Amino acid sequence: MESKNYREDLLHIRSMMERSSRFISLSGLSGVVAGLAAILGAAYVFYVFKREGLDYFDGERRISNTSIVNELVITGTIILIIAVLSGYFFTANKSRKKGLKIWDATTKRLLFTFAIPLVTGGFVCLGLLYHHLFSLVAPATLIFYGLALVNAERYTLTDVKYLGFCQIGLGLISLFFLGWGLIAWTMGFGVLHIVYGLIMHKKYK
Repeated sequence: MESKNYREDLLHIRSMMERSSRFISLSGLSGVVAGLAAILGAAYVFYVFKREGLDYFDGERRISNTSIVNELVITGTIILIIAVLSGYFFTANKSRKKGLKIWDATTKRLLFTFAIPLVTGGFVCLGLLYHHLFSLVAPATLIFYGLALVNAERYTLTDVKYLGFCQIGLGLISLFFLGWGLIAWTMGFGVLHIVYGLIMHKKYK
């Protein structure tokens, strides 16, 4: 009997340590919403290319029309805003249900470690856009986003790193098939997010 209580106490202490050192309120539903937004955004980008008579699949690195670039940047920004807002909404809701704080020292550490690769990647992508190397933007976003996920795994759910590895892999592969970068981007930010979100929602419901 005492042995059983001892094990239960250890499990309770371990659970408390896990809660204090890791942000465990990430919601799988936010991944699903982000994935759907990414797929819709990618579909719109394909429409823009078709409307302008551009063949993305030939791997052409230069697009001379500035208005197209602006339209693509705006589309990407909208997708990012939807992903961030949905992430905050579902995560905050999950935190309230569990009686956990959404903003504490662990959250700050998580955001900091996540932001370093992500912000770096953002500047790299701006540089690629500046030099009109548009076909490299999709692979770059996948790689740096994947690195951000792997980097942030130490402060959140361990499963996040597997999503990160998949994103990095897709990004590296698409570097050698530039005409298919947008397909890889759709798979990474769209399909993988939805699959990962559904798995996490079921696992940590």
